Amino acid sequence: MAVLNPRLRELQFHEIFQQCRAGHLAIVYGAATVRVRSSLKVFAQSLQSTYGAFRLPQSSQAKFADYHVEVTRPRNPRAFIRSQSQFRIDGIQPFDPFPLANALPLFEWGVNWCFGQRANQYVLLHAGVLAKGKRAVIMAAPPGSGKSTLAAAMMLRGFRLLSDEFGVLRPETGDLIAMLKPVALKNQSVEVIRAFSDKAVIGPLFTGTRKGDVAHLAANDASADAVHHPARPALVIFPAFQAGAALDSHRLPGKDAFAHLAFNSFNYHLLGAIGFEAIANVIAACPAYALHYSDLDAAISQIDRLLDKASEGTSVDAI
Repeated sequence: MAVLNPRLRELQFHEIFQQCRAGHLAIVYGAATVRVRSSLKVFAQSLQSTYGAFRLPQSSQAKFADYHVEVTRPRNPRAFIRSQSQFRIDGIQPFDPFPLANALPLFEWGVNWCFGQRANQYVLLHAGVLAKGKRAVIMAAPPGSGKSTLAAAMMLRGFRLLSDEFGVLRPETGDLIAMLKPVALKNQSVEVIRAFSDKAVIGPLFTGTRKGDVAHLAANDASADAVHHPARPALVIFPAFQAGAALDSHRLPGKDAFAHLAFNSFNYHLLGAIGFEAIANVIAACPAYALHYSDLDAAISQIDRLLDKASEGTSVDAI
């Protein structure tokens, strides 16, 4: 039986910090590997808490990284007046500095930026992806729809999380691969998920960021251990949270589902025919539903039901 490398939470903090400071810490997300350099203790502490389920990569995996990033203090005069952190990739700084205390959300958004800008070998859907076995649910929606909150809740109820931000679709095979990161919870969603499950491991709360108050839900062990396992699209959901609303779902015609999914893509317009064919194949293979909800458990039960029916090849009427 193969010996598994330790999880980040199983290491002593000084080990994590030494690897960060030396630029040796590699994080394997599935679709990408990122090598991190940082001498900021506050960042290393946040990283260990929110990436605790991730394992140190095997030596063969650690040799190559898609992105080499740094989270450091600026060296300009303002840095002596107000403590700040900056994100760099290959020596380039794509964002203005953040407060030092907000180094983790800066890193998270920086990795998203790197992947969204450079991973055009994939069709990148703005979607959460979760799976049961090899069957994947694609949840595509614009910001503010409750997509990340629902993805977090589904993981806490037994789904495997592949991503809450990027639906990474391989056009040559039609399967979905993980881009597993902590789930970014914003504003009221933080307390909603904290109350939803005592299994939720939530990192520190960062107040007053450009997206409001943000905290990160750590991926669970099952999701981290399956980071290299692809899944086949089986169901497409377009979720929308409405406070106090009764649960409602209805199936969308293929042309509407295609338009919604293509609209919720980071790089559809860049890929041309490749993107068109890949998304058309998903819609041809998967029933698509609009889902309006206010209760998370009711929404998850309905998604379970729709997924089972999709696997049986039968249609489900609106409820």
